Amino acid sequence: MNDTLVTVVGNVATNVEYRETPTGGVARFRFAATARRWDRERAAWTDGHTSFYTVNAWRQLGSNLAASVAVGEPLVVHGRLRVREEPSTGGPADGPRRTFVDIDALAVGHDLTRGTSAFRRGGGKRPAEKEMTGRHEQVPQRRVELVTS
Repeated sequence: MNDTLVTVVGNVATNVEYRETPTGGVARFRFAATARRWDRERAAWTDGHTSFYTVNAWRQLGSNLAASVAVGEPLVVHGRLRVREEPSTGGPADGPRRTFVDIDALAVGHDLTRGTSAFRRGGGKRPAEKEMTGRHEQVPQRRVELVTS
């Protein structure tokens, strides 16, 4: 299957919701990305259209994301683009359909063009790494702080 991979730069628009599932935890949040362009006539940056995405992050990425990210923080999200259509609620069955755009995140990080961040390793090793290294100790939890100026 050919996946469409995207990298989107924007801001966290909602609180991160984290829940455990039988296959591992998942974090979910809305993400806003606004195009900006230079307006020569006004000699200033102008905001364009804002696109909103629902970002899903599974397993360790989801857990780390829920512990590290808050509303309004600038992020870079890289993942698989998913577009889905659903019928509008409350209308006729053959009525208009709504389109949703999701990103299944593969990697997420703070946008360091807009501030600084301090990385702390956390969560322990993945099972395959434990088998290869024979190390099973727990590593302290991750905490990332974003400082903007």
